[in-house]
Amino acid sequence: MATREPGRPPGRHVPVRVPARRSAGDVLAGLGALAVLVALVGGVPYALLTYVGPPLAPELLNLDVLTDTVGPSTIIAVLRLLVWLAWFQLFVCVIVEVYAGVRRVGMPARVPLSGGMQTLANKLVGAVLLLFTAGAMVVPLAKLAPTPAAPPVTTVAYSAPIVEKALETNKTKKVYVVQPPHGRHHESLWEIAEKCLGDGRRYPEIYRLNQAKEQPDGSRLRMADLIRPGWVLDMPDDARNVHIVPTDQSRERTLREHPGKANVDRPKQVERPVERGSKTDHAEGKQEQRTEAKHRQPDQQQPIIQENQGADLTPYLAGASLAAAGLLLALAKRRREQLWHRMFGRRIARPRDDAAQAEVALRLGGDAPGARILDIGLRLLGAELAAQGRTPPVVYGAHLSARTLDLWIHPPDNDPPEPWTAQDGGQVWRLPAHEGRLLENQPGGAPYPGLVSIGTDASGRVLIDLEAAQGLINVRGPQTTAALAALAVELATNRWSDGMRITLVGFGEELTAIAPDRIRAVGGFVEVLPELEAIAAPRREVMTGRITGSPREAHYLLSAVAPTHEEARRLALLARKDTAGYVVAGEVPHATWTLEISDDGKAGIAELGFEVEAQLLPRRHYQALIDLFRTAQRLDGELIPEMEPLSGLHPPAVEIRMLGPVEVVGLGPLEEGRMALATELLVYLATHPGGVHPVVLGGVLWPRGVQAMVRDATIARVAEWLGPDHLLTDEAGRLRLGPEVRTDWALFRELVRRSQNDPTARAVLLEKALGLVRGPLLTGRQPGRYAWLAADDLEYDVAAGVADAAHQLCELRLAQGQPDAAVAAVRAALLLAADDEGLWRDLLRATHATGDIVRLRAVVEGLTRRSASHPYGEGMAPETEALIEELLPTWRIHVVRESTA
Repeated sequence: MATREPGRPPGRHVPVRVPARRSAGDVLAGLGALAVLVALVGGVPYALLTYVGPPLAPELLNLDVLTDTVGPSTIIAVLRLLVWLAWFQLFVCVIVEVYAGVRRVGMPARVPLSGGMQTLANKLVGAVLLLFTAGAMVVPLAKLAPTPAAPPVTTVAYSAPIVEKALETNKTKKVYVVQPPHGRHHESLWEIAEKCLGDGRRYPEIYRLNQAKEQPDGSRLRMADLIRPGWVLDMPDDARNVHIVPTDQSRERTLREHPGKANVDRPKQVERPVERGSKTDHAEGKQEQRTEAKHRQPDQQQPIIQENQGADLTPYLAGASLAAAGLLLALAKRRREQLWHRMFGRRIARPRDDAAQAEVALRLGGDAPGARILDIGLRLLGAELAAQGRTPPVVYGAHLSARTLDLWIHPPDNDPPEPWTAQDGGQVWRLPAHEGRLLENQPGGAPYPGLVSIGTDASGRVLIDLEAAQGLINVRGPQTTAALAALAVELATNRWSDGMRITLVGFGEELTAIAPDRIRAVGGFVEVLPELEAIAAPRREVMTGRITGSPREAHYLLSAVAPTHEEARRLALLARKDTAGYVVAGEVPHATWTLEISDDGKAGIAELGFEVEAQLLPRRHYQALIDLFRTAQRLDGELIPEMEPLSGLHPPAVEIRMLGPVEVVGLGPLEEGRMALATELLVYLATHPGGVHPVVLGGVLWPRGVQAMVRDATIARVAEWLGPDHLLTDEAGRLRLGPEVRTDWALFRELVRRSQNDPTARAVLLEKALGLVRGPLLTGRQPGRYAWLAADDLEYDVAAGVADAAHQLCELRLAQGQPDAAVAAVRAALLLAADDEGLWRDLLRATHATGDIVRLRAVVEGLTRRSASHPYGEGMAPETEALIEELLPTWRIHVVRESTA
């Protein structure tokens, strides 16, 4: 069949560049494999029939052979049958491998008792198929495509258009101006390709024409799924619905002459009260609110009523439960480093707007228990198989539900190590969730770092192992880059891998903000193919190293840009011999699996029989995550805002305790099952004394949505529980707590405020404040609740305020010659702010001041053990290590003794 340019009518031939042919060595290898196959499949039976005879000799057809004495002729007949059976087994292996390669069914069926014979067939058939699949694309093109004397444009399949010298005389070019968003709809390269080229799959051509070119706003196209209104995109020569401009015209002039709707004035946002159903009222202004929010200063007032802007962030980010768990862990590591640099009187920088709502969604959906079961269960599996001298099987898929972790393996094996069990004839290895929760942390290596979620089905999360394809994985559809970004984020942050490198081609440069030690982004395959070909390693060697303690760094390549014919051929050859994962967009030949992303968000891999709700990371969500992690890189911090003073310190009628286990004191019991929600409602109202509209409160307490009737009934029940005069409503309909309801945090801040104004009573007031601390903030809250804390000041203010109060009191007590009191002050604060290493340095200085060297050594050893096993990253701040060296020069010797004891 003749190849035609996408978007052209059939029957019209287009000049096509023939891809570069393989080297003489490649051709000889393929022809040699073909010759060996012909000899084995056809030559062996011909020789047997000619010189040995048919499979069944007359001696074996005589039933007397079972009782008579066996003679030489009978033995020869048996050996002849065995030779024929061996040939037949090889023939079946070849048929199975040819079927799998031609139909691209992925994992070939296992031929019983084949051993190394199927491996030999696999290699021979693979070499022959690669020879013919590449060559098949050359011959028809050479015969059917006319060869004009001076072709204006030469197109390479699966790549961007290439402009020939004849085009240099052309004085005009075609461009497209990216239009502004309409409501929540933003243009994408796929949609532009559909509108202008007639086929959305041609978006890589537009991407390659504009990659890294500076746009009018000074930015550049780095990610195929991230374009901005007002950008001027160069288009292929056959584009429609575009502007024709001189080739040397500047982009600024193009935009001035053809602005489209990119420069329309935006209406001013009017603040107004919203009653029930206000989400509809504010839908039109939502994009404007987000744009203005980027330029709003942190201390500016928010609108009285605003809808839950994170609502449409939640379905994707909260739904990606394993990725969310990994992202939260990576974020916590960054926050710990921020705390190392926190200065007195400042809190660490917190995210805002979409970035804050992204963290809310991550907290809401993060499945840390599931990630832990996957991590520990796989490491235990690898360790047990290593102890038995077995190589881990190929795991081509996994399913994680609330009840089980299932691994789909190849070949089937009915003998998994405990506590794993075999199901479906050994095709599935299962770990019950209740068994997984009881497992202790495993020291063994990670055998399957390439397992990554593609989406969810009715009962849980479906993962595939990128390495198990043992070939290219092709991803296609209108949301290709969103799917690739989701894969990259989960791979870069998962718990069930050790060393890893992820190479992103044509997108994702900003993702290095999330995992700079794992992710790198490049513009094209030419930058990475030689390196990958040089470090390729066979699967058995890599798998054995992972479970025996000498692992090789895992490597995965994700590309939003389709390769050229030659690049696709090299990738296919590389993927078959390398233990790595290669996921490539576009219409790619030689793919083993194809991940199809449909318009309605479904993902399917026909070769594996998987169909799920796709795990995607669209543009807005992608940018929100980047902003979240960039905020976590800031070391300057923010000033802690002052709090309104309390009118008095008398005991309140109702006290909400947050500085430790969450409690409500002064109220009667509440019906079973209502207390957790009612307490969260009170905590939110108590920490927002300016008032909260019921619509906003509903979005906070029920981030996935709630009926107004349920929301109002809950508020009414809490009002009844509180009693009269404790829940008030202002003229705008906002709810606030009465003056006789107070939090221990408000009392803490009032005591600290008064201590600054009364030097004589400063130490006493600070001690009273620290006496309110009973543990971490809101200890004991139910999983999934209080996700709103990520978008609120409370966590940041409390941690900084408690640490600063303890530091002040420590300094005062040391100046007064009371080191034991200084130690007590710091230890009280560490109950809540244990990750603030400024407090640990205060504890070291205070303990050193006691003169008790044994006590000081105990503090150092405790801090060292904590730092070495910290869930948010090992090690301690350089300032802390330097202080220990100063106070206890021999500390490292004792640490080594402890570790070797």
